[in-house]
Amino acid sequence: MEKKVQTENKMGVMPVPKLLVTMSLPMIISMLVQALYNVVDSVFVAQINEEALTAVSLAFPVQNLMIAIAAGTGVGINALLSRNLGEKNFDGANAAAKNGIFLGIISYLIMAVVGLAGSHLFFTVQTDDPLIVRYGTQYMLIITIVSVGIFMQITFERLLQSTGKTIYNMITQGTGAIINIVLDPILIFGMFGLPRMEVAGAALATVIGQVVAVCMSLYFNCKKNTDLDLNMRGFRPDKTIIATIYKVGVPSIIMQSISSVMVFGMNKILLLFSSTAAAVFGVYFKLQSFIFMPIFGLNNGMIPIVAYNYGARDKKRIMSTVNLSVMIAVGIMLVGLAIFQIFPAQLLGFFGASENMLEIGIPALRIISLSFIFAGYCIIVISVFQALGNGVYSLLVSVARQLFVILPVAYFFAEVFGLSRIWWALPIAEIVAVVVTSLLFKRIIRLKIRPLDEPVLREELTAE
Repeated sequence: MEKKVQTENKMGVMPVPKLLVTMSLPMIISMLVQALYNVVDSVFVAQINEEALTAVSLAFPVQNLMIAIAAGTGVGINALLSRNLGEKNFDGANAAAKNGIFLGIISYLIMAVVGLAGSHLFFTVQTDDPLIVRYGTQYMLIITIVSVGIFMQITFERLLQSTGKTIYNMITQGTGAIINIVLDPILIFGMFGLPRMEVAGAALATVIGQVVAVCMSLYFNCKKNTDLDLNMRGFRPDKTIIATIYKVGVPSIIMQSISSVMVFGMNKILLLFSSTAAAVFGVYFKLQSFIFMPIFGLNNGMIPIVAYNYGARDKKRIMSTVNLSVMIAVGIMLVGLAIFQIFPAQLLGFFGASENMLEIGIPALRIISLSFIFAGYCIIVISVFQALGNGVYSLLVSVARQLFVILPVAYFFAEVFGLSRIWWALPIAEIVAVVVTSLLFKRIIRLKIRPLDEPVLREELTAE
Protein backbone atom coordinates (compact mmCIF):
# COMPACT_ATOMS: atom_id res chain seq x y z
CA MET A 1 0.00 0.00 0.00
CA GLU A 2 2.87 2.39 0.75
CA LYS A 3 4.19 1.99 -2.75
CA LYS A 4 0.82 2.93 -4.22
CA VAL A 5 0.66 6.13 -2.20
CA GLN A 6 4.07 7.27 -3.46
CA THR A 7 3.45 6.43 -7.12
CA GLU A 8 1.70 9.13 -9.16
CA ASN A 9 -1.01 7.78 -11.47
CA LYS A 10 -0.40 8.60 -15.14
CA MET A 11 -3.81 10.30 -15.32
CA GLY A 12 -2.38 13.15 -13.27
CA VAL A 13 0.97 13.67 -15.01
CA MET A 14 1.03 12.34 -18.61
CA PRO A 15 0.47 14.99 -21.34
CA VAL A 16 -3.24 15.11 -22.12
CA PRO A 17 -3.12 14.25 -25.86
CA LYS A 18 -0.88 11.26 -25.25
CA LEU A 19 -2.92 10.22 -22.20
CA LEU A 20 -6.23 10.43 -24.05
CA VAL A 21 -4.86 8.34 -26.92
CA THR A 22 -3.31 5.84 -24.50
CA MET A 23 -6.54 5.49 -22.53
CA SER A 24 -8.96 5.57 -25.46
CA LEU A 25 -7.31 3.84 -28.41
CA PRO A 26 -7.51 0.30 -26.98
CA MET A 27 -11.18 0.90 -26.12
CA ILE A 28 -11.89 2.35 -29.56
CA ILE A 29 -10.32 -0.66 -31.27
CA SER A 30 -12.15 -3.14 -29.06
CA MET A 31 -15.48 -1.35 -29.56
CA LEU A 32 -14.99 -1.31 -33.31
CA VAL A 33 -14.48 -5.06 -33.13
CA GLN A 34 -17.68 -5.29 -31.07
CA ALA A 35 -19.51 -3.24 -33.67
CA LEU A 36 -18.17 -5.58 -36.33
CA TYR A 37 -19.52 -8.69 -34.65
CA ASN A 38 -22.90 -7.01 -34.03
CA VAL A 39 -23.14 -6.34 -37.74
CA VAL A 40 -21.86 -9.81 -38.65
CA ASP A 41 -24.59 -11.26 -36.40
CA SER A 42 -27.26 -9.51 -38.43
CA VAL A 43 -25.59 -10.21 -41.76
CA PHE A 44 -25.72 -13.96 -41.08
CA VAL A 45 -29.24 -13.79 -39.62
CA ALA A 46 -30.43 -11.89 -42.71
CA GLN A 47 -29.40 -14.91 -44.80
CA ILE A 48 -32.12 -16.96 -43.07
CA ASN A 49 -34.96 -14.61 -44.04
CA GLU A 50 -36.24 -11.08 -43.43
CA GLU A 51 -38.40 -12.28 -40.52
CA ALA A 52 -35.27 -13.45 -38.71
CA LEU A 53 -33.62 -10.05 -39.24
CA THR A 54 -36.75 -8.30 -38.00
CA ALA A 55 -36.88 -10.52 -34.88
CA VAL A 56 -33.29 -9.64 -33.96
CA SER A 57 -34.05 -5.96 -34.63
CA LEU A 58 -37.09 -6.08 -32.33
CA ALA A 59 -34.94 -7.69 -29.62
CA PHE A 60 -32.52 -4.75 -29.68
CA PRO A 61 -34.30 -2.79 -26.88
CA VAL A 62 -33.77 -5.74 -24.51
CA GLN A 63 -30.08 -5.99 -25.37
CA ASN A 64 -29.77 -2.25 -25.02
CA LEU A 65 -31.50 -2.36 -21.63
CA MET A 66 -28.98 -4.89 -20.30
CA ILE A 67 -26.10 -2.80 -21.59
CA ALA A 68 -27.72 0.29 -20.06
CA ILE A 69 -27.91 -1.30 -16.62
CA ALA A 70 -24.37 -2.70 -16.78
CA ALA A 71 -22.75 0.35 -18.35
CA GLY A 72 -24.72 2.83 -16.24
CA THR A 73 -23.65 1.07 -13.05
CA GLY A 74 -20.15 1.02 -14.51
CA VAL A 75 -20.23 4.79 -14.94
CA GLY A 76 -21.01 5.16 -11.24
CA ILE A 77 -18.24 2.72 -10.31
CA ASN A 78 -15.85 4.47 -12.66
CA ALA A 79 -16.51 7.97 -11.36
CA LEU A 80 -16.27 6.98 -7.67
CA LEU A 81 -13.24 4.73 -8.11
CA SER A 82 -11.30 7.23 -10.25
CA ARG A 83 -12.08 10.07 -7.88
CA ASN A 84 -10.84 8.02 -4.93
CA LEU A 85 -7.64 7.27 -6.81
CA GLY A 86 -7.23 10.96 -7.60
CA GLU A 87 -7.52 11.70 -3.88
CA LYS A 88 -5.10 8.83 -3.06
CA ASN A 89 -7.89 7.07 -1.14
CA PHE A 90 -7.00 3.47 -2.05
CA ASP A 91 -9.24 1.85 0.55
CA GLY A 92 -12.18 3.75 -0.90
CA ALA A 93 -11.23 2.63 -4.42
CA ASN A 94 -11.14 -1.03 -3.34
CA ALA A 95 -14.52 -0.73 -1.64
CA ALA A 96 -16.03 0.86 -4.76
CA ALA A 97 -14.70 -2.01 -6.90
CA LYS A 98 -16.04 -4.78 -4.65
CA ASN A 99 -19.47 -3.22 -4.32
CA GLY A 100 -19.51 -2.78 -8.10
CA ILE A 101 -18.89 -6.50 -8.59
CA PHE A 102 -21.76 -7.26 -6.18
CA LEU A 103 -24.11 -4.98 -8.13
CA GLY A 104 -23.16 -6.68 -11.41
CA ILE A 105 -24.14 -10.10 -10.04
CA ILE A 106 -27.47 -8.83 -8.67
CA SER A 107 -28.29 -7.11 -11.99
CA TYR A 108 -27.68 -10.35 -13.90
CA LEU A 109 -29.97 -12.38 -11.63
CA ILE A 110 -32.80 -9.87 -12.05
CA MET A 111 -32.44 -9.81 -15.84
CA ALA A 112 -32.41 -13.62 -16.07
CA VAL A 113 -35.73 -13.79 -14.23
CA VAL A 114 -37.21 -11.09 -16.48
CA GLY A 115 -36.12 -13.01 -19.57
CA LEU A 116 -37.63 -16.27 -18.37
CA ALA A 117 -40.95 -14.66 -17.50
CA GLY A 118 -41.41 -12.12 -20.28
CA SER A 119 -39.65 -13.09 -23.52
CA HIS A 120 -42.71 -14.42 -25.35
CA LEU A 121 -44.94 -11.56 -24.19
CA PHE A 122 -42.37 -8.98 -25.32
CA PHE A 123 -42.74 -10.08 -28.93
CA THR A 124 -46.47 -10.78 -29.00
CA VAL A 125 -47.21 -7.16 -27.99
CA GLN A 126 -45.18 -5.97 -30.98
CA THR A 127 -46.30 -8.28 -33.79
CA ASP A 128 -48.71 -11.10 -34.59
CA ASP A 129 -46.34 -12.70 -37.12
CA PRO A 130 -45.79 -16.20 -35.61
CA LEU A 131 -42.37 -16.67 -37.22
CA ILE A 132 -41.03 -13.36 -35.89
CA VAL A 133 -42.44 -14.18 -32.43
CA ARG A 134 -40.81 -17.63 -32.45
CA TYR A 135 -37.43 -16.37 -33.61
CA GLY A 136 -37.51 -13.42 -31.22
CA THR A 137 -38.51 -15.45 -28.16
CA GLN A 138 -35.68 -17.94 -28.76
CA TYR A 139 -33.17 -15.12 -29.15
CA MET A 140 -34.30 -13.18 -26.08
CA LEU A 141 -34.40 -16.21 -23.79
CA ILE A 142 -30.77 -17.04 -24.51
CA ILE A 143 -29.36 -13.51 -24.26
CA THR A 144 -31.12 -12.87 -20.92
CA ILE A 145 -30.60 -16.21 -19.17
CA VAL A 146 -26.89 -16.12 -19.98
CA SER A 147 -26.56 -12.36 -19.49
CA VAL A 148 -23.98 -12.96 -16.75
CA GLY A 149 -21.53 -12.46 -19.61
CA ILE A 150 -22.52 -8.92 -20.52
CA PHE A 151 -23.00 -7.75 -16.92
CA MET A 152 -19.74 -9.03 -15.50
CA GLN A 153 -17.73 -8.26 -18.64
CA ILE A 154 -18.67 -4.58 -18.46
CA THR A 155 -18.13 -4.48 -14.68
CA PHE A 156 -14.62 -5.95 -14.80
CA GLU A 157 -13.68 -3.84 -17.80
CA ARG A 158 -14.70 -0.67 -15.94
CA LEU A 159 -12.32 -1.60 -13.11
CA LEU A 160 -9.46 -1.91 -15.58
CA GLN A 161 -10.52 1.30 -17.26
CA SER A 162 -10.70 3.25 -14.00
CA THR A 163 -7.08 2.42 -13.22
CA GLY A 164 -5.84 3.26 -16.72
CA LYS A 165 -5.29 -0.33 -17.91
CA THR A 166 -7.50 -0.15 -20.99
CA ILE A 167 -5.13 -2.26 -23.09
CA TYR A 168 -6.50 -5.37 -21.37
CA ASN A 169 -10.04 -4.36 -22.31
CA MET A 170 -9.00 -4.38 -25.95
CA ILE A 171 -7.75 -7.93 -25.52
CA THR A 172 -10.88 -9.21 -23.73
CA GLN A 173 -13.42 -7.51 -25.97
CA GLY A 174 -11.51 -8.40 -29.11
CA THR A 175 -11.25 -12.05 -28.12
CA GLY A 176 -14.95 -12.25 -27.26
CA ALA A 177 -15.87 -10.62 -30.55
CA ILE A 178 -13.69 -12.94 -32.62
CA ILE A 179 -15.20 -15.99 -30.88
CA ASN A 180 -18.67 -14.65 -31.67
CA ILE A 181 -17.82 -14.05 -35.34
CA VAL A 182 -16.35 -17.54 -35.74
CA LEU A 183 -19.26 -19.26 -34.00
CA ASP A 184 -22.01 -17.33 -35.81
CA PRO A 185 -22.07 -19.27 -39.10
CA ILE A 186 -21.24 -22.55 -37.34
CA LEU A 187 -24.20 -22.36 -34.93
CA ILE A 188 -26.65 -20.51 -37.19
CA PHE A 189 -26.30 -22.84 -40.19
CA GLY A 190 -25.19 -26.03 -38.42
CA MET A 191 -21.65 -26.63 -39.65
CA PHE A 192 -19.21 -29.38 -38.60
CA GLY A 193 -21.99 -31.76 -37.59
CA LEU A 194 -23.69 -29.32 -35.22
CA PRO A 195 -27.47 -28.77 -35.50
CA ARG A 196 -28.80 -25.81 -37.48
CA MET A 197 -29.95 -23.37 -34.77
CA GLU A 198 -30.74 -20.30 -36.92
CA VAL A 199 -31.55 -17.23 -34.75
CA ALA A 200 -30.93 -19.16 -31.52
CA GLY A 201 -27.44 -19.95 -32.84
CA ALA A 202 -26.70 -16.24 -33.24
CA ALA A 203 -27.73 -15.63 -29.63
CA LEU A 204 -25.65 -18.55 -28.36
CA ALA A 205 -22.57 -17.37 -30.26
CA THR A 206 -22.96 -13.94 -28.66
CA VAL A 207 -23.21 -15.15 -25.05
CA ILE A 208 -20.34 -17.63 -25.46
CA GLY A 209 -18.09 -14.78 -26.61
CA GLN A 210 -19.19 -12.66 -23.65
CA VAL A 211 -18.56 -15.40 -21.09
CA VAL A 212 -15.05 -15.98 -22.43
CA ALA A 213 -14.41 -12.22 -22.20
CA VAL A 214 -15.59 -12.25 -18.56
CA CYS A 215 -13.12 -14.99 -17.64
CA MET A 216 -10.29 -13.05 -19.25
CA SER A 217 -11.30 -9.77 -17.57
CA LEU A 218 -11.39 -11.47 -14.19
CA TYR A 219 -7.90 -12.87 -14.76
CA PHE A 220 -6.47 -9.49 -15.79
CA ASN A 221 -8.04 -7.75 -12.79
CA CYS A 222 -6.68 -10.31 -10.36
CA LYS A 223 -3.21 -10.66 -11.89
CA LYS A 224 -2.44 -7.36 -13.64
CA ASN A 225 -4.48 -4.67 -11.88
CA THR A 226 -2.19 -3.94 -8.94
CA ASP A 227 -4.02 -0.69 -8.11
CA LEU A 228 -6.98 -2.65 -6.71
CA ASP A 229 -7.47 -5.47 -4.21
CA LEU A 230 -10.49 -7.52 -5.34
CA ASN A 231 -10.36 -10.19 -2.63
CA MET A 232 -14.07 -10.62 -1.77
CA ARG A 233 -13.45 -12.66 1.39
CA GLY A 234 -15.52 -11.19 4.21
CA PHE A 235 -17.20 -8.74 1.83
CA ARG A 236 -20.39 -7.04 3.01
CA PRO A 237 -22.40 -4.68 0.78
CA ASP A 238 -21.97 -1.05 1.82
CA LYS A 239 -25.18 0.95 1.51
CA THR A 240 -23.36 4.27 1.41
CA ILE A 241 -21.02 3.21 -1.40
CA ILE A 242 -23.86 1.60 -3.38
CA ALA A 243 -25.90 4.79 -2.99
CA THR A 244 -22.93 6.85 -4.22
CA ILE A 245 -22.44 4.57 -7.23
CA TYR A 246 -26.11 4.77 -8.15
CA LYS A 247 -26.26 8.52 -7.57
CA VAL A 248 -24.27 8.81 -10.78
CA GLY A 249 -25.18 5.42 -12.23
CA VAL A 250 -28.99 5.50 -12.03
CA PRO A 251 -29.35 8.62 -14.20
CA SER A 252 -26.99 6.96 -16.68
CA ILE A 253 -29.01 3.72 -16.53
CA ILE A 254 -32.25 5.58 -17.07
CA MET A 255 -30.67 7.69 -19.80
CA GLN A 256 -29.53 4.64 -21.76
CA SER A 257 -32.71 2.70 -20.97
CA ILE A 258 -34.71 5.52 -22.49
CA SER A 259 -33.05 4.52 -25.74
CA SER A 260 -34.70 1.10 -25.36
CA VAL A 261 -38.06 2.79 -24.84
CA MET A 262 -37.45 4.96 -27.88
CA VAL A 263 -36.51 2.01 -30.11
CA PHE A 264 -39.48 0.00 -28.86
CA GLY A 265 -41.78 2.95 -29.59
CA MET A 266 -40.25 3.56 -33.02
CA ASN A 267 -40.64 -0.12 -33.89
CA LYS A 268 -44.31 0.05 -32.94
CA ILE A 269 -44.77 3.09 -35.20
CA LEU A 270 -42.83 1.54 -38.08
CA LEU A 271 -44.70 -1.78 -37.81
CA LEU A 272 -47.87 0.15 -38.64
CA PHE A 273 -46.40 0.38 -42.15
CA SER A 274 -44.42 -2.87 -42.54
CA SER A 275 -42.00 -5.22 -40.83
CA THR A 276 -39.46 -4.16 -43.48
CA ALA A 277 -39.49 -0.61 -42.10
CA ALA A 278 -38.69 -1.98 -38.63
CA ALA A 279 -35.92 -4.09 -40.14
CA VAL A 280 -34.45 -0.97 -41.77
CA PHE A 281 -34.41 0.79 -38.40
CA GLY A 282 -32.68 -2.22 -36.86
CA VAL A 283 -30.10 -2.28 -39.67
CA TYR A 284 -29.45 1.44 -39.09
CA PHE A 285 -28.62 0.78 -35.43
CA LYS A 286 -26.21 -1.97 -36.43
CA LEU A 287 -24.50 0.24 -39.01
CA GLN A 288 -24.32 3.39 -36.90
CA SER A 289 -22.49 1.45 -34.19
CA PHE A 290 -19.38 1.67 -36.41
CA ILE A 291 -19.59 5.46 -36.07
CA PHE A 292 -20.71 5.72 -32.45
CA MET A 293 -18.61 2.94 -30.91
CA PRO A 294 -15.29 4.78 -31.45
CA ILE A 295 -16.78 7.79 -29.65
CA PHE A 296 -18.00 5.59 -26.81
CA GLY A 297 -14.47 4.19 -26.65
CA LEU A 298 -13.16 7.76 -26.53
CA ASN A 299 -15.62 8.41 -23.70
CA ASN A 300 -14.40 5.40 -21.78
CA GLY A 301 -10.90 6.81 -21.91
CA MET A 302 -11.99 10.35 -21.14
CA ILE A 303 -14.25 9.77 -18.12
CA PRO A 304 -11.58 8.46 -15.72
CA ILE A 305 -9.20 11.24 -16.80
CA VAL A 306 -11.79 13.93 -16.04
CA ALA A 307 -12.89 12.25 -12.80
CA TYR A 308 -9.30 11.74 -11.62
CA ASN A 309 -8.29 15.33 -12.32
CA TYR A 310 -11.47 16.62 -10.73
CA GLY A 311 -10.45 14.75 -7.59
CA ALA A 312 -6.94 16.23 -8.00
CA ARG A 313 -8.44 19.72 -8.64
CA ASP A 314 -6.63 20.21 -11.95
CA LYS A 315 -8.89 22.47 -14.01
CA LYS A 316 -6.47 22.84 -16.93
CA ARG A 317 -6.20 19.09 -17.52
CA ILE A 318 -9.97 18.68 -17.31
CA MET A 319 -10.69 21.31 -19.97
CA SER A 320 -7.83 20.15 -22.22
CA THR A 321 -9.22 16.62 -22.12
CA VAL A 322 -12.78 17.77 -22.87
CA ASN A 323 -11.81 20.08 -25.73
CA LEU A 324 -9.62 17.48 -27.43
CA SER A 325 -12.30 14.81 -27.02
CA VAL A 326 -14.94 17.04 -28.63
CA MET A 327 -12.70 17.75 -31.63
CA ILE A 328 -11.99 14.05 -32.19
CA ALA A 329 -15.65 13.07 -31.77
CA VAL A 330 -16.89 15.68 -34.24
CA GLY A 331 -14.28 14.56 -36.77
CA ILE A 332 -15.37 10.93 -36.47
CA MET A 333 -19.01 11.91 -36.91
CA LEU A 334 -18.30 13.92 -40.06
CA VAL A 335 -16.60 10.87 -41.60
CA GLY A 336 -19.66 8.79 -40.67
CA LEU A 337 -21.98 11.35 -42.21
CA ALA A 338 -20.09 11.20 -45.51
CA ILE A 339 -20.24 7.38 -45.59
CA PHE A 340 -23.99 7.25 -44.93
CA GLN A 341 -24.70 9.95 -47.51
CA ILE A 342 -22.58 8.44 -50.29
CA PHE A 343 -22.97 4.67 -49.79
CA PRO A 344 -26.44 3.90 -48.33
CA ALA A 345 -27.28 1.26 -50.93
CA GLN A 346 -23.98 -0.55 -50.42
CA LEU A 347 -24.45 -0.50 -46.63
CA LEU A 348 -27.92 -2.04 -46.92
CA GLY A 349 -26.58 -4.54 -49.43
CA PHE A 350 -24.56 -6.24 -46.67
CA PHE A 351 -27.89 -7.37 -45.20
CA GLY A 352 -29.26 -8.85 -48.41
CA ALA A 353 -31.65 -5.93 -48.80
CA SER A 354 -34.66 -6.53 -51.05
CA GLU A 355 -35.89 -3.88 -53.49
CA ASN A 356 -38.49 -2.88 -50.92
CA MET A 357 -35.86 -2.52 -48.18
CA LEU A 358 -33.65 -0.44 -50.47
CA GLU A 359 -36.57 1.81 -51.40
CA ILE A 360 -37.28 2.48 -47.71
CA GLY A 361 -33.72 2.29 -46.42
CA ILE A 362 -31.70 4.55 -48.74
CA PRO A 363 -33.56 7.78 -47.92
CA ALA A 364 -33.85 6.66 -44.28
CA LEU A 365 -30.07 6.32 -43.81
CA ARG A 366 -29.40 9.65 -45.52
CA ILE A 367 -31.93 11.50 -43.38
CA ILE A 368 -31.05 9.91 -40.03
CA SER A 369 -27.31 10.42 -40.53
CA LEU A 370 -27.80 14.19 -40.58
CA SER A 371 -28.04 13.88 -36.81
CA PHE A 372 -24.34 12.90 -36.77
CA ILE A 373 -23.43 16.58 -37.24
CA PHE A 374 -24.42 17.31 -33.64
CA ALA A 375 -24.20 13.94 -31.92
CA GLY A 376 -20.43 13.81 -31.34
CA TYR A 377 -20.38 16.99 -29.28
CA CYS A 378 -23.43 15.94 -27.26
CA ILE A 379 -22.03 12.48 -26.41
CA ILE A 380 -18.76 13.89 -25.09
CA VAL A 381 -20.32 16.65 -23.00
CA ILE A 382 -22.93 14.30 -21.54
CA SER A 383 -20.11 12.04 -20.40
CA VAL A 384 -18.40 15.01 -18.75
CA PHE A 385 -21.56 15.50 -16.69
CA GLN A 386 -21.30 11.89 -15.55
CA ALA A 387 -17.59 12.09 -14.76
CA LEU A 388 -18.19 15.12 -12.53
CA GLY A 389 -21.03 13.45 -10.64
CA ASN A 390 -23.90 15.24 -12.43
CA GLY A 391 -25.51 12.27 -14.10
CA VAL A 392 -28.93 13.88 -13.73
CA TYR A 393 -27.93 16.43 -16.39
CA SER A 394 -27.23 13.59 -18.79
CA LEU A 395 -30.66 12.23 -17.98
CA LEU A 396 -32.33 15.56 -18.74
CA VAL A 397 -30.71 15.70 -22.19
CA SER A 398 -31.66 12.11 -22.98
CA VAL A 399 -35.28 12.54 -21.87
CA ALA A 400 -35.63 15.75 -23.87
CA ARG A 401 -34.17 14.14 -26.97
CA GLN A 402 -35.74 10.70 -27.04
CA LEU A 403 -39.07 10.94 -25.22
CA PHE A 404 -40.11 14.56 -25.71
CA VAL A 405 -38.91 14.88 -29.31
CA ILE A 406 -38.18 11.67 -31.25
CA LEU A 407 -41.31 9.65 -30.44
CA PRO A 408 -43.88 12.50 -30.57
CA VAL A 409 -42.37 13.91 -33.79
CA ALA A 410 -42.12 10.46 -35.38
CA TYR A 411 -45.75 9.68 -34.51
CA PHE A 412 -46.92 13.06 -35.83
CA PHE A 413 -44.98 12.67 -39.08
CA ALA A 414 -46.29 9.11 -39.48
CA GLU A 415 -49.89 10.28 -39.12
CA VAL A 416 -49.56 13.38 -41.32
CA PHE A 417 -46.86 12.63 -43.89
CA GLY A 418 -46.37 8.86 -43.89
CA LEU A 419 -43.34 6.59 -43.58
CA SER A 420 -40.92 8.68 -45.65
CA ARG A 421 -40.92 11.56 -43.12
CA ILE A 422 -40.66 9.58 -39.88
CA TRP A 423 -36.85 9.51 -40.10
CA TRP A 424 -36.63 13.32 -39.72
CA ALA A 425 -37.51 12.90 -36.05
CA LEU A 426 -33.91 11.91 -35.25
CA PRO A 427 -32.06 14.95 -36.70
CA ILE A 428 -34.67 17.27 -35.18
CA ALA A 429 -34.15 15.66 -31.78
CA GLU A 430 -30.37 16.08 -32.05
CA ILE A 431 -30.76 19.81 -32.64
CA VAL A 432 -32.79 20.06 -29.44
CA ALA A 433 -30.16 17.99 -27.62
CA VAL A 434 -27.25 20.21 -28.64
CA VAL A 435 -29.04 23.31 -27.33
CA VAL A 436 -29.93 21.73 -23.98
CA THR A 437 -26.47 20.18 -23.61
CA SER A 438 -24.72 23.50 -24.24
CA LEU A 439 -26.82 25.32 -21.65
CA LEU A 440 -26.13 22.69 -19.00
CA PHE A 441 -22.42 22.58 -19.85
CA LYS A 442 -22.13 26.33 -19.27
CA ARG A 443 -23.69 25.80 -15.86
CA ILE A 444 -21.25 22.95 -15.04
CA ILE A 445 -18.27 25.11 -16.00
CA ARG A 446 -19.50 27.94 -13.79
CA LEU A 447 -20.42 25.84 -10.74
CA LYS A 448 -17.88 23.00 -10.77
CA ILE A 449 -14.90 23.61 -13.03
CA ARG A 450 -14.05 27.29 -12.49
CA PRO A 451 -14.10 26.97 -8.66
CA LEU A 452 -11.31 24.38 -8.84
CA ASP A 453 -8.85 27.29 -8.91
CA GLU A 454 -10.04 28.31 -5.45
CA PRO A 455 -8.85 26.61 -2.23
CA VAL A 456 -11.66 24.59 -0.63
CA LEU A 457 -12.09 22.07 2.16
CA ARG A 458 -11.65 18.38 1.32
CA GLU A 459 -15.28 17.66 2.17
CA GLU A 460 -16.42 19.94 -0.64
CA LEU A 461 -14.72 17.78 -3.23
CA THR A 462 -17.36 15.09 -2.87
CA ALA A 463 -20.32 17.39 -2.29
CA GLU A 464 -22.86 17.88 -5.04
